[in-house]
Amino acid sequence: MDANSIIEGLISYLGLIVLLTFHEFGHAWTAEKCGDDTARLQGRCSLNPVMHIDPIGTVLLPLVMIFMPGFGRFLIGWAKPVPVNPHNLRNPRVDDILVSMAGPAMNLILAVALIALARVGLLIHLVPMAVVCWQFASLSLLLCFFNLIPIPPLDGSHVLRNLTGMSWEAYAKFARFGFIAVIIVIQIPFVRDALSFAVGGTRLGLANLFGIPM
Repeated sequence: MDANSIIEGLISYLGLIVLLTFHEFGHAWTAEKCGDDTARLQGRCSLNPVMHIDPIGTVLLPLVMIFMPGFGRFLIGWAKPVPVNPHNLRNPRVDDILVSMAGPAMNLILAVALIALARVGLLIHLVPMAVVCWQFASLSLLLCFFNLIPIPPLDGSHVLRNLTGMSWEAYAKFARFGFIAVIIVIQIPFVRDALSFAVGGTRLGLANLFGIPM
């Protein structure tokens, strides 16, 4: 692995940290608006990355993807799940889904903003800025769709739990080993292809929206 690849990987990793931080902030902010201040009281309604770091999802897995051969440019991860007390939510089932979807929604919003900035970069002839914004927008979209996979600790699992009526106790037991399932699932070519298709299609649509030539 050459030095340029390592530098590019580390820049992507820094971008991942920022995007994950906003993702978790989205969860915490939405939870508070829905009546649960648990996350805020634990310091999680914050844009400080340190408050959201998960040893496996934020540190180990992404760095392995950067430095181990075979992963290519595929970089993914997750942060420490935001604590939510469903008893504090005004409408537990609906609000829990809203809180769960707030993270992916935040990543989608960030992707739109980054592609808009990429367009600005092209207009003022700052191509390096446009390239970085484009890359981070792609990563933000990847985080958005990745988190929709219905496996704990990912956000899609909370939606599935609510739709199936699974108890919190049963979900907690499954969630203890969910990260192992996530690591296995992202090795499946079909899953990677599906994520790439979703990211590529959304990115193309946004590029057309902002008039970015492809």
